[in-house]
Amino acid sequence: LLRQGYVGHALTLRVVVVSATTARSPDVDANAVGDYHENCQRRWQGGKLSTKDYIPRTLDIERTLKESTVFLFGPRQTGKSTYVREQLATSVALTFNLLDRSLLLRLLSNPSELRQEVEARRLSDAVICIDEIQKCPELLDEVQLMIEERRIRFLLTGSSARKLRRSGTNLLGGRGRDRRLHPLTYWEAKEHGFDLERAMNIGTLPSHFLADDPDDALQSYVASYLTEEVAAEGISRNIPAFARFLEVAATTNSRLINATSIGNDAQVPRQTVQSYYQILRDTLLGYDLEPFRGTTKRKPVGTPKFYFFDMGVVRALRRLGPITAANAEFGEFFEHFIFLELRAWIDYRSPRTTLHFWRSTSDFEVDFLLGGDVAVEVKATTHASEKHLRGLRALAEEGCLKRKILVCREQRPRLVGGVEILPWQHFLDELWTHGL
Repeated sequence: LLRQGYVGHALTLRVVVVSATTARSPDVDANAVGDYHENCQRRWQGGKLSTKDYIPRTLDIERTLKESTVFLFGPRQTGKSTYVREQLATSVALTFNLLDRSLLLRLLSNPSELRQEVEARRLSDAVICIDEIQKCPELLDEVQLMIEERRIRFLLTGSSARKLRRSGTNLLGGRGRDRRLHPLTYWEAKEHGFDLERAMNIGTLPSHFLADDPDDALQSYVASYLTEEVAAEGISRNIPAFARFLEVAATTNSRLINATSIGNDAQVPRQTVQSYYQILRDTLLGYDLEPFRGTTKRKPVGTPKFYFFDMGVVRALRRLGPITAANAEFGEFFEHFIFLELRAWIDYRSPRTTLHFWRSTSDFEVDFLLGGDVAVEVKATTHASEKHLRGLRALAEEGCLKRKILVCREQRPRLVGGVEILPWQHFLDELWTHGL
């Protein structure tokens, strides 16, 4: 079933095995799914990428490491270890990879061995990388001691800060700077044959984006998250309930969080839904998008939205067939795509820029508001009309905007009554080149 690309049943089978839950069989045409992936793979093989390629990442922490210790967090398989190896090889003097079971057990039993090995190498004023630091939080005491005594800077990577906080260990007393690594962005993959529909279907985690069999990799990712990130860390004692929550949360991706409704659908209490969302935040599986409350002419809503970190993961959890421009889901995936680009751009290039959405209680809405004065509405249409601009026009009445942008699938940019109609490629090129 996986080889045929029958995503829905593949995920159902995997969840049955992992979490003893069952799910409805999706109403998906297996031949259509197979044909889609065959065509997508043919386009991919005709492009420039292969699984052996490394796509350079936009994130730049080399200068920061010359001055400070860095916590580099990112969801599993975003490429943190590869990034360190490919782009920071000349900066890092020594690496401890805690995925090495024997090394992990040794340091768990005696964390001071970390300092002893560094002292034996006579390292000082150097950068040391500890990969997957959340697996041994006790090392942070040794790290802090070496920062103070030997002027060592550390690069501490991990897929969750939850275990670090839960353990009660120090987080270096504010000495470390937090950085985030995202899945591949349009800007990073642009010169290597970026395909929007492929990104919507399999996401942009490097291991999936470059895979010959991305659906298999995607199902394995979801299953391993349930078993390893959640169960192994003791985050959730009820894996079947959490699996149901994940499916419902994916269905409500990019919408206002309604804990009561989600709890009813997932068969868990409202308070449990709130704690499960916190698990997703702590394990970097998604982001809250807070509402903009600074309007006076129209009363704003006060409930946040939630976006998963990857489009492919959402599609897998929802057991959807191929996402194409003809699908009803295409528009919401298109909005999700732009959100992920904005989130990555802020973390990489403009960390002080705020990101909100705006919705009034009378149902006027703007998808994204950057820095409080750049409004961005996202529509999958190939020809924008005045009806697509009503949210932008309403927010503009507050007198707070310096730019009003509609991102869509038109071919050429144009200006309509002060609103910039921008093709999505044009918008992202401008964003990543010199900001908005």
